[in-house]
Amino acid sequence: MNTIHEKILALSQKYSKTLRLKMTGRITEMEADNNSHYLIYRVLGIATEEGKLIDEYQNMGRFLYKYAGSFLEEAAILCFEEKFSKAQRKVRIPNKLGSRPVTFEIDCLVGKDAYEIKWRDATTDGDHITKEHTRVKNIKNAGYKPIRIMFYYPNRTQAIRIQETLKTIYAGVSGEYYFGEGAWEIIKKKTGVDLLSILEKIADEKTKFKVIPKT
Repeated sequence: MNTIHEKILALSQKYSKTLRLKMTGRITEMEADNNSHYLIYRVLGIATEEGKLIDEYQNMGRFLYKYAGSFLEEAAILCFEEKFSKAQRKVRIPNKLGSRPVTFEIDCLVGKDAYEIKWRDATTDGDHITKEHTRVKNIKNAGYKPIRIMFYYPNRTQAIRIQETLKTIYAGVSGEYYFGEGAWEIIKKKTGVDLLSILEKIADEKTKFKVIPKT
């Protein structure tokens, strides 16, 4: 039977392979793009070659952000499944307080604990608060405790304000909210798995011989 370290390593390899394929495919697609907009880049003082690199990194960054988040969220769920054999992932409950959305998703359900797992949340959209408020109230009314785990706190002022509001919302329904160091610590406390340590070891091994190209 594989150890939790081996399971997370295998998961990282799967996501890494998919990410590379997606990024390579997008760069190939971009070779056929109409780049007439580079004129405006040049008007703003950005040379054609620099503009090309910016476009490429912007596109690759979207994939990186998406797959980094999905990987970390799934790795956290693996930790709960390692400890709790009856842990359930991606459980849906009906929205009984409105018509949209029809259902809400619980990332990981362990007994009565309903975990919402985010690698980070940099949203500045005020509607996000309304939706999250409705979501946690539905979870509470369904007999579960809403628990939010977010590993990386946002840096921008407006995004931080939204997170502060979300913390208040969770407290208002007797839920729990963990972020930053607290997120890593609650995973370790609840599951016995030191997820941060495992990820640091995997990261060090994978990037040990990587050289950052000079620009």
